[in-house]
Amino acid sequence: MLTIFNTLKRGKQPFIPIEPGKIRMYVCGMTVYDYCHLGHARVMVVFDAVYRWLKASGFDVTYVRNITDIDDKIIRRAAENRESIAVLTERFIAAMRMDAEALGVLPPDHEPRATEFVGEMQALIARLEKNGLAYQAVNGDVNYSVRKFPGYGQLSGKSLDDLNAGERVEVDSAKRDPLDFVLWKRAKPGEPSWPSPWGEGRPGWHIECSAMSSRLLGAHFDIHGGGQDLQFPHHENEIAQSEGAHGGTFVNYWMHNGFIRVDDEKMSKSLGNFFTIRDVLKKFDAEVVRFFILRTHYRSPLNYADSHLADARESLNTLYFTLRDVPPDTVDIDWSAPHAARFQAAMNDDFDTHAAIALLFELAQEIRRDRDPRLAGQLKALGGVLGLLSRPPETYLRSPVGTNAESMTDREIAARIEERLKARKARDFTAADRLRDELRAAGVVLEDSPQGTTWRRG
Repeated sequence: MLTIFNTLKRGKQPFIPIEPGKIRMYVCGMTVYDYCHLGHARVMVVFDAVYRWLKASGFDVTYVRNITDIDDKIIRRAAENRESIAVLTERFIAAMRMDAEALGVLPPDHEPRATEFVGEMQALIARLEKNGLAYQAVNGDVNYSVRKFPGYGQLSGKSLDDLNAGERVEVDSAKRDPLDFVLWKRAKPGEPSWPSPWGEGRPGWHIECSAMSSRLLGAHFDIHGGGQDLQFPHHENEIAQSEGAHGGTFVNYWMHNGFIRVDDEKMSKSLGNFFTIRDVLKKFDAEVVRFFILRTHYRSPLNYADSHLADARESLNTLYFTLRDVPPDTVDIDWSAPHAARFQAAMNDDFDTHAAIALLFELAQEIRRDRDPRLAGQLKALGGVLGLLSRPPETYLRSPVGTNAESMTDREIAARIEERLKARKARDFTAADRLRDELRAAGVVLEDSPQGTTWRRG
């Protein structure tokens, strides 16, 4: 049985879907005012692996990952760039999708934009106001009255007295309580706005996800995910909004992935220590980046360094070497086979990709020992469940990304190898060694065997 670490319950729980055989899952997506960084990559890749595993386990999954295309940062960045918000957000949505595709992230079933659901947000705010949980302040904003919701703090595990107005919570004299948060912001000159019962304005950040998730998945659904930094206040506020409006339970299982850290600090744009996905992909193959993320359990911190990515590349190379040297005959999975059964058990234990990938290496070792193409087919198939090992080994191993061989084409490499072969036949080993060294300096590794010479970039 699948078990999930439920942040709400502080431990692993057997997963029981609300509707047998079907799963509804919502993940907080990107705020599109800049290029995505590796922290965003981790969210996308982790929940893509969750999505893939749920589908591989036979569930009918509806996966929603939203786009925040209106907020203070977007408005500020558009003004700085002297461009419209629409132009800014379209550019970064396109960039985000390119990054996700490069990382092998499957598109979600729904990718709603906040600006498309303003009507649903207003309806939700009206319900909260009717239920006595929202009020319009003297400055025109509509705020949520936190102390009137008995369950506030259940996700973060803190009492109201312990909680302070913290990160991403605006402290405003117009609020009745510092912990109250804004649902509807009164329009400011020059900012985008929508008509509403409370005057011209725009939605607050937290109300977006409550409205989009309830519209697309219902008021009660199975899994809600996101980065650890969203646990408080964003997800805490989502619970307060959704349960305050609809009553009953909002989400059964809450999942949060750990931070990516640089020098023991969380990677973030606000700290200025972030690396964009596209900058990292100039140095490392996208599958290496995906492998780097998945070989650590999603709840654990992930330490970034070029040396760690280089190590991930060498590890992934090992799996591709195995498939190159022992080509699969058929690519399928026999879940009763020992390695596949243990892989399945690992993934059913809170999506433990770390343990699952360790089993891939055990299987690769057995393949190299026994030269069994059926096991090679199972290795490729199991890797495919995680979005890995999908390319022909030659294609992956000859990828120029992350090497200094980008200036040397495959044709030029082949010509140098042919020249070296002629030198060896002429017993001019000095020239042959010089050509090998030149290729190595260009990031090309030659591998001689009785069958001939092959090459890879490395």
